[in-house]
Amino acid sequence: MSTTPRIALVAGATGLVGGLLLNTLLDAPDYTRVYALTRRPFGKEHPKLANRVVIFERMADQLKGLVAQDAYCCLGTTIAEAGSQEAFRAVDVDAVLLFARAARAAQATRFVVVSSVGASSQSKKFYLRTKGEMEEAVTGLGFTSVDILQPSLLLGPRKELRFLEIAGQVFAPLINPLLTGSREAYRAVQAETVAKAMLGAARRGTRGVYRYTFGGIRQLSELRAAQPVAAQSAKNRSA
Repeated sequence: MSTTPRIALVAGATGLVGGLLLNTLLDAPDYTRVYALTRRPFGKEHPKLANRVVIFERMADQLKGLVAQDAYCCLGTTIAEAGSQEAFRAVDVDAVLLFARAARAAQATRFVVVSSVGASSQSKKFYLRTKGEMEEAVTGLGFTSVDILQPSLLLGPRKELRFLEIAGQVFAPLINPLLTGSREAYRAVQAETVAKAMLGAARRGTRGVYRYTFGGIRQLSELRAAQPVAAQSAKNRSA
């Protein structure tokens, strides 16, 4: 990635990973401007931050004229929160694609998105199948680079405590070391690590489609400076 200051678009900045990502981007020298696209104002102020309140279905029109290089997507919910499979899909697929198309219209060439370990459009599980369908749709939109982070259980402070996350905080230090080899991808990971890895994916500067699970996410999170664009182009590479 060039060391020339860039402009970033962020969707999902009010969520766990999205909020941490926003702070990470604002602190990074890589960007001169960060646009946080939200459904309602969220009151955060920073010299580099611009909060754009958007209607997702009209986002492309509302962002007309805006130019950015990188787009970061942290949109996501749970079926329990959404209330139905249809409502879940409206966020985890439809809203993601609306944002991705708006980013392409803004000339963004890199799209970094949070998905899930095990995501596959062929999965028998609705959650994983939906995530897989989202991934396939995003990779077909013409971005030069698509980085897909596939974490397992996310650990971190949430506004609403969930039993699974509470259990994860308690048992992850005991269970994670047991998940080795092909099972390493299912280790719980700190949301802050995922947020830093999203910036790391842009700094790594690879072209093509890359998917990252636990090990790759940890490595990306440790990239501290902008990296030159790699010479190779990869399709559907996993890390």
